[in-house]
Amino acid sequence: MSKPVNRPRSVGVLVPTGMLGAGFPPATITRGISLGADVIAVDGGSTDSGPYYLGAGQAKTTEAAVRRDLRLLLHAANDAGIPLVVGSCGTSGTDAGVRWVADIVRTVCVEAGLDVRVAQIFSELRAEQLLPRLHEGRIHPLAPSGPLDAATLQRCEHIVGAMGHEPIVQALHAGADVVLAGRATDTALSAAVPLMRGMPAGPTWHMAKIVECGGQCTTNPRSGGVFARVDETGFTIEPLDPTAACTPTSVAAHMLYETANPNTMREPAGAIEVTDARYIALDDRTVRVEGSRFEPADQHTIKLEGAAITGYETVSFAGIRDPRILGSLDEWAALLIETLTERVATVLGLTAGSWDVDLRLYGHNAVLGDLDPDTATPREVGVMLLVSAREQQIATAISKLANPLLLHLPLPSMHYLPSFALATSPAHTDRGAAYEFVLNHVVDVDSPTELFRTHLTEPAHA
Repeated sequence: MSKPVNRPRSVGVLVPTGMLGAGFPPATITRGISLGADVIAVDGGSTDSGPYYLGAGQAKTTEAAVRRDLRLLLHAANDAGIPLVVGSCGTSGTDAGVRWVADIVRTVCVEAGLDVRVAQIFSELRAEQLLPRLHEGRIHPLAPSGPLDAATLQRCEHIVGAMGHEPIVQALHAGADVVLAGRATDTALSAAVPLMRGMPAGPTWHMAKIVECGGQCTTNPRSGGVFARVDETGFTIEPLDPTAACTPTSVAAHMLYETANPNTMREPAGAIEVTDARYIALDDRTVRVEGSRFEPADQHTIKLEGAAITGYETVSFAGIRDPRILGSLDEWAALLIETLTERVATVLGLTAGSWDVDLRLYGHNAVLGDLDPDTATPREVGVMLLVSAREQQIATAISKLANPLLLHLPLPSMHYLPSFALATSPAHTDRGAAYEFVLNHVVDVDSPTELFRTHLTEPAHA
């Protein structure tokens, strides 16, 4: 991409919140615009909440919350004459997620009489598209995953590729006022406009990493977003809420977030290098960062994410306060699994390998398991029994067999039936299909935009 003739001295980036639909104080957007924002960029998704949202093609956020945030952002961007960029629409960035957000944008624009051109960038891929690349050896695993096979690709309910900034820049050059991207790297959203306007890659990508989660790089992450300004030698960053602050520690610490190495982070086009970065407090709430670099990669790659169905689940919850049970919880848990396994074999004729059960004892060892050195007897424990099977009716049947055990299972030494508290009635809840991430791979591409499709619409109000 050629550099513009009149290269701007700096570019302002307003990031209102860590995720579209999470909310933000409207006054913080007004302040960000007054600071000279050239773009509003916000992430619309994440893999943090697990594979369900990609596998099922469902959004984690509620439509009302997304609509509220978009209404404020669309008005602000339109009034200021700057673009709005949203990435990973619908949580996972599927085509359905992009269309879902686009429908909300269209409705808001019609209601408010806003004339904007909307670009939808689709990042969903079919297994059939990727199989030739797999056979050509152009798909590679990321640690700790192993080599990919065709069967795994074909198991996926949905596959998305995580785009860099290039498809977004392409849409902006085509005249888009609003860009709704499918799956994208969190950083690409904020990096697109500064790179398009000729800002150096090192400060731009580092800035984009720091602002990706909005106020998380401040002393009060819940207060709203941040404003960053990129220039020729670095960037400055400050909170949009005047009561919060950015400090050298709070800004530098964000390089620890979701990175294997706090000094470097790979993007589709290369790697952010911040080993030599300097974090300087300009005042009690603004930080200046210099010394960042971006090292272009020899091969442009796109990360693939895919989710496949692993089975069907049913969950049950109970609470235990019986002191004798709590004093021998590990023995009781082992007895429950042993008894349930025997009953499933006897009543349903199922072997242990044809179904699975996960027993979590909250208040005892549910989070850390054997890594927790604290063996003190708890006062009460919440029991979660998660049953997985190849069919929902099987998982439900097993959970029903477990019901009396969760209510009254005694230890062998007890001569009475204890009573526990079931959290719900009915005691079980069918969760439906369960998913797992099965793709943690990258695909070599000749062009950074070749896997993505862009649809540019005319103004919604028109």
